[in-house]
Amino acid sequence: MIPKVSVLMPVYNCRAFIEESVNSILNQNFTDFEFLIIDDCSTDGTFEYLQSLSDPRIILVRKTTNKGYTISLNMGLMIAKGTYIARMDGDDISLPERFAKQVAFMDANPDVILCGTQIQFIGINKISNLPTAHEEIKVNLIKGFSIAHPTVMMRNAAMEKNELRYNPEMEPAEDYDLWTRMVFLGKLANLNETLLLYRLH
Repeated sequence: MIPKVSVLMPVYNCRAFIEESVNSILNQNFTDFEFLIIDDCSTDGTFEYLQSLSDPRIILVRKTTNKGYTISLNMGLMIAKGTYIARMDGDDISLPERFAKQVAFMDANPDVILCGTQIQFIGINKISNLPTAHEEIKVNLIKGFSIAHPTVMMRNAAMEKNELRYNPEMEPAEDYDLWTRMVFLGKLANLNETLLLYRLH
């Protein structure tokens, strides 16, 4: 059975926040997903906690050597089977209706290949004001931050058709680099709703 959504979460030494992050995914109102967690040789108990989970939607992969965040992302893209690929980080919190609202939007807008959301910054209660329409996002990318990486849901068929992957040489701007390529291949959008709590370090 092919899931509607593949949730892609790379993790490394985020034991302090991982339970809240994982639970925010497992408790989504939308339940038709596989949860791909790629552990980059954590040493703080993150992997052991993840091993203790029994939810059948979780697919836990542990890398043999620590090779970095972008490599984990690309591993996940290769494994993902879902119609959509949703990103998540091991220290953020997705609100319960996030996937339901993004899937509904993507289903209704087949020309959209990526959909993000607004975010609330944990601790300072600031809410983002990211552009929502494709052309506005396209122009705003010239200046920088237009899409919050852990909020995105991407169309898997578009990723495969265009052989889209993250470029490890662009880390830590691997997400920005990917958006600047995707913006010419289909429409990008942000929902004007806060659906993720974002942790600043």
